[in-house]
Amino acid sequence: MIPLLHDDTPFPPVASALRAPNGLLAAGGNLTAARLLDAYRHGIFPWFNADDPILWWSPDPRMVLLPQEFRISHSLRKTLRNKIHEIRTDTVFEQVMRACAAPRGEDAGTWIHEDMIAAYSALHRMGYAHSVESWQDGILVGGLYGVAIGRMFYGESMFSRRSDASKAALAHLAAQLRLWNFGMIDCQMNTSHLASLGAREIPRSEFLHRLLELIHYPDTPTLWCFDKHEFTG
Repeated sequence: MIPLLHDDTPFPPVASALRAPNGLLAAGGNLTAARLLDAYRHGIFPWFNADDPILWWSPDPRMVLLPQEFRISHSLRKTLRNKIHEIRTDTVFEQVMRACAAPRGEDAGTWIHEDMIAAYSALHRMGYAHSVESWQDGILVGGLYGVAIGRMFYGESMFSRRSDASKAALAHLAAQLRLWNFGMIDCQMNTSHLASLGAREIPRSEFLHRLLELIHYPDTPTLWCFDKHEFTG
């Protein structure tokens, strides 16, 4: 059994999360900005279907990408070097979320439903949630969104409508976060796609230890603007 949260119930210790399903910690509560920011500061994130109660997770191990370990393949480097995509930040946040929510297979559902879009759009207006967007010929063709607290970035989802579009956005994000001295990108769950880009699993205890250091840097809630990055070699 997992605890049922009311609106003012604090989260239980993450060590109490279930092993199966991995990381399920609690149910209920709400998706206010305060609740979401508190969750992220404790290494917890929401993930649930539209018709289900809110479910809160903190898996062990945790998939992370260190910005300096982002892996650029030969083909991606060629794409970046040729500047096939124009990278923009925070210009169409809700559009990026809705693109990430689009079904990716026959009868596929999504956990990015209207309640989630409303909640993260509120965080975006506060300057905590950000989108990194790949544009081509004036069309949004890929991107990602996530939450930044201190020097920690929590990746939520990405999408791609053309080759390398989401990877290009992630490459520019990793390059910028290195410049800003961010320590980690939280990838939440292990996927082969993320592993191919340099992400790896670490124990939850190590994740939380690093997290507690990174979130104590001052927040800079504002719309993001990236430097120009050159990907040579």
